[in-house]
Amino acid sequence: MGDKVQQEWWGHQLDAVMEQIAREAWICDVKLLDPGMIEAVLQDNAAACGSTNPVAFKKLRDLLMMGFVVREKAFDRMGADEADAMIRVIRESLQKRFGDRLGGASGRT
Repeated sequence: MGDKVQQEWWGHQLDAVMEQIAREAWICDVKLLDPGMIEAVLQDNAAACGSTNPVAFKKLRDLLMMGFVVREKAFDRMGADEADAMIRVIRESLQKRFGDRLGGASGRT
């Protein structure tokens, strides 16, 4: 796979997973970008939710786990620097779209 095609493909994969994670976090009212929240979701701690929606919480947890797998595969295929840069761009796009609804208002990127 050519470098540009590979970058576009992995960018699409990462963007799709991260956007769905953001949507589920918003539905569950989980401030995912706040310290400790990703860990709480991964540890199946539904108390991290500001609303009760067991189906959305399970989907959020599953998507987070899948996101780590996709990220690692992108690192393997593209290299850490390129994958990190792509993830930063996607994260900034999600923050513009969802604002502080995902937490992290302290300036964390």
